[in-house]
Amino acid sequence: MTSYQPVSGPEKTTQQEEQPETETTVETTKVTLVEAINLALAHSMQNDENVVVLGEDVGTNGGVFRATVDLKKEFGLRRVMDTPLAETLIAGITIGMASQGLKPVCEIQFMGFIYSTVEHIVSHASRIRNRTRGRLTCPMVLRAPFGGGIHAPEHHSESTEAMFAHIPGLRVVVPSSPARAYGLLISAIQSPDPVIFLEPKRIYRSVKQNIINNGEGLPLETCFTLKHGDDITLISWGAMIQETMEAAKQLEQQNLYADVIDVASIKPLDMTTILSSVERTGRCVIIHEAAKTCGVGAEISAQIAEKGLLSLLAPIARVAGYDTVMPYYRNEKYYMPSTQQIMEAAQKTMSYQ
Repeated sequence: MTSYQPVSGPEKTTQQEEQPETETTVETTKVTLVEAINLALAHSMQNDENVVVLGEDVGTNGGVFRATVDLKKEFGLRRVMDTPLAETLIAGITIGMASQGLKPVCEIQFMGFIYSTVEHIVSHASRIRNRTRGRLTCPMVLRAPFGGGIHAPEHHSESTEAMFAHIPGLRVVVPSSPARAYGLLISAIQSPDPVIFLEPKRIYRSVKQNIINNGEGLPLETCFTLKHGDDITLISWGAMIQETMEAAKQLEQQNLYADVIDVASIKPLDMTTILSSVERTGRCVIIHEAAKTCGVGAEISAQIAEKGLLSLLAPIARVAGYDTVMPYYRNEKYYMPSTQQIMEAAQKTMSYQ
C-alpha cells in the first residue's frame, strides 16, 4: 500500500497546533477543550465590549461544566448574566440582543434541552438577514454540550446536529480538540451569522493541547485534514475523531494509510476537501455518533455519489449510532461507534478490488 505522508493543510498551518520550541516561540498554555472555550470567551470579551455571555448558571457557578468560570468576576454581571431555567427565553433574548448590535453567546446546558429554542432559532435567528434584506444581522452564538459517553441521564446525550444543518441561514460548528475549539469559537463570535456551536463533552477534559491565546480564529467553512494517506478516506467530527484517529493508527499496522478528515463545519460543508480526498483514495468511511438515518453522514455520502461517483472503488460505508434514543449509561457503550467498528468498515471497504 502507499506510504504515510506528513500532515499539511489548514490544520498544520494555523497557529493553534502544537509547535516545536524555538527561541522565538510564542508562549503557549496547555489546556483542555473546556478550558479552551473559556479562553476564547475571555479573549473575545476583552477585545470587544459588545460580546456578552448568558445562560443558566453561567455566571456565579461558571456553568454546569465550568466553561464560563470566573468570567463574571472579570467582566461583571452586566456582561455575564445568569438567566432563569427557560431555554425559550434564553434564545429569544439572545436574538434580540444580536439584532441590536450586541454579540451574545448563550449557553444551553445540554443539547437535549435545545428543542424549545427551535422556534426562535428557525423562525427568527436564521431569517433576520433575509427578512430585513440585509439591514439587520444576527451575530449570535448558541453553545451546547452534545453527544454521549459520560453516563448521563435522558436528554443529556443527544447528537442532533443534522436538525440544525438543514436550516438555511445557520452555521453549525463542531470542534474536536482544544486548538480547534479555541479558534473556531473566536471566529464564531466574530461571525455576522448565527452559529450553533456544539461542544463534544465526552472529550471536554480528556485531551490537552498547547494554545496560543492571541485571538486568532480558524475558518468556519473548512474541513481539517488531520492525517494524510492514499488508501482510504475516514471522515468524522466531534468526539468521534478520537476513535477515528485510533483506527487510522491501527490500519497503518496493516499497511493501510488513511486520510483523516475532521469536518468541523457541519454547515456550510466543505465538500471540496472531502471530494479531493475521495478522488485520490477511491474509498470512504464516514463516522458519526448521531443516528444513522438522515444524519450528516448521509448528506456527505450523497454529495460524494453525485460529484465523485466515478472516483469510487468501493461503496461508501457509514459507521453511526442506531436509530434509537440514546440508552441509559448501562447500555450506552453498545450505542457508541467504536474503533473496532471503524476498523471493520475500513477493512470491508478495502476488500473491494
